[in-house]
Amino acid sequence: MLSALKRWGLFAGLFLLSFFSRAQVMTDPAAQQTVLKALDAIYNFEFMEAEGLIRQLQARYPQHPIGPILRATQLELQYLPLHENKVATTQFIQAANQGLELARKLLAKREDDPEGVFFALTAHSYLASLYNNQGESMKAVSESKKSYSYLKDGFTLMDKSPDFYFTTGLYNYYVERYPMDHPIVRPFMIFFDDGDMGQGLKQMDTATKRGLFMRAGANYYLAHILLKHEIQPNRAVTYTKYLADKYPNNPLFGMVNVEALLLAGRYADARPYLQRLKQMDNKLVPMAVNTFEGMLAEYADKNDREAAESYQTALKQKYNDPYTKEYHAFAYAGLARIAARANDPNRAKINYKKALTVAQYKGVIKEAKAYK
Repeated sequence: MLSALKRWGLFAGLFLLSFFSRAQVMTDPAAQQTVLKALDAIYNFEFMEAEGLIRQLQARYPQHPIGPILRATQLELQYLPLHENKVATTQFIQAANQGLELARKLLAKREDDPEGVFFALTAHSYLASLYNNQGESMKAVSESKKSYSYLKDGFTLMDKSPDFYFTTGLYNYYVERYPMDHPIVRPFMIFFDDGDMGQGLKQMDTATKRGLFMRAGANYYLAHILLKHEIQPNRAVTYTKYLADKYPNNPLFGMVNVEALLLAGRYADARPYLQRLKQMDNKLVPMAVNTFEGMLAEYADKNDREAAESYQTALKQKYNDPYTKEYHAFAYAGLARIAARANDPNRAKINYKKALTVAQYKGVIKEAKAYK
């Protein structure tokens, strides 16, 4: 399940904020609006505005986890990819631990306090995601174990908040999918409750429609599952386009939207989004853009020479494991197809073999293994 943590950390806070709203913020409409505005600012990369809103909340609720958790959420995106920035990473850990400490204080007063439970889950999930991205597997596993009991509590709370459909659906899907992809862990899965992948997908879809504060996270993660595991890019576009249109300055949402459109064969729709992505100033973007330009040249323009140049440029750029690794697999697969069309089966096999060393998407793996 650690692969799920790579993207989970960005959205756990949104899920938990629904409980904050139902307690203190629902009795304070102004504070509730401040939380929503802060989240929209964070996810649209408007960090100066977000900082002011977070300070307002911290001043109003100094003993509540909401402030530090929002601060951690901001740091995650502002310094994307966070794990490559030591100073920001230290600040992130401090904010997550502060949120965890305040959540524990709530739980000390009442052990089943919803806010305490769910902000503790957020903090542990954030830390697990960070450690996983840093390659510190043991720390990531430790944080995941600490969050599991909180996650299970959410199974019975969906009737109280539709946002619970996301975490419950995510669990139902990955507790079954992960051992399918990693058989070596199957003996250890006896310690986890059984899941249901089909039910998990339905629950996450419910969260995209009915979730109050979890809608962004549910859209992003469900789209990722549909692209990576289910090979259903047309379905994924429904969720990625929502994110790209609502948060036009977010490179993660921009990348996954262009990716989904290209894999769905919607090339004309992809072009304007790709142009917008090219204007974004983030270190993750250039390699993704080169890969996408290669896909457009290959699939839409039928220009193998131009496509090969773009793919080769992408492969000269270092990928980031949690966010852009698959684009190297796309590029290798593209070069393999081009070689096959040029009647160079040996080079096609070499490139497909390279694709398999980095590919995680079932579609790419299936294509590479099918080539003879």
